[in-house]
Amino acid sequence: MTRARPDRLDYLPASEGFLEPERADAARPEEARAVVIPFGLEASVSYGGGTAAGPAAILAASHQLELFDEELWREPCLDFGVATLRQPAIATPIEAALKQLAGTVETVLEAGRFPLVLGGEHSITPGAIDPLAAAYRDLVVLQLDAHADLRDGYLGERYSHASAMRRVLDHGHVTLVSVGIRAISAGEATYLEANRDRINVHWAREQARWNLDEIVAPLHGRPVYVTFDIDALDAAVMPATGTPTPGGLQYLTALAVLKRAAEVGRIVGADLVELAPIPGLHAADYTAAALAYKLMSYALSGTAPRR
Repeated sequence: MTRARPDRLDYLPASEGFLEPERADAARPEEARAVVIPFGLEASVSYGGGTAAGPAAILAASHQLELFDEELWREPCLDFGVATLRQPAIATPIEAALKQLAGTVETVLEAGRFPLVLGGEHSITPGAIDPLAAAYRDLVVLQLDAHADLRDGYLGERYSHASAMRRVLDHGHVTLVSVGIRAISAGEATYLEANRDRINVHWAREQARWNLDEIVAPLHGRPVYVTFDIDALDAAVMPATGTPTPGGLQYLTALAVLKRAAEVGRIVGADLVELAPIPGLHAADYTAAALAYKLMSYALSGTAPRR
């Protein structure tokens, strides 16, 4: 993929960025290790819409988060610093948007920083991951999702949100660990069966019997890209998404997977996608923001408490 590089990284002021603006690192975005990249692409949704508003809702909700983490027993953001980019005018069609996002992620990576992309629909992931796939020949993707997203296209769009992981696997050296899947088409099942050497699926219906060490075994010692579709969470926990699917993960289960992944692998980038805010339902936006903060904290501050 040819990447469209930005001329510079355009930071939001702290009052509009991720986390509350009075924290100690807020005035030094150029020094931050974590770079939040809002990218509200909404171009191939096939049921409920609204993902274009997801990044702004997450940023607004993040101002209400406590910086102190009771699990890690510190303010982990002070270990790494957080900067937030201004969302650009998103290019069209989808493939051009993905090249645009790939260029931004590449710039962040070249500066030795951690990219966290806030979507937008799941179609953004192939763009976000492209420079990481180029940088790491043993990259593994950890996908938390309700849907397999292994179609080779959907409704005439090769870069559909329903094809996100299929496009990721166009990189022949990338492997995939999928967690929470509970919706898959017959065609995707056939593709899965033919690619068992590259894809490990942990079905949501089996979560009562999950063994975290077995789930993360393919991540040991490897660079890991996390793609978290918010519909991985059960619909009762997360109704604010295009296809809220029953039978999904509870919030603490999702955190357990992310924490163990950070302990055995090295998380080098991530995205959080498919939040479609519902006016007045602040809990969904807050939950997404909390997930984003936990994810970057596990990746960049570690998982052990300091007491």
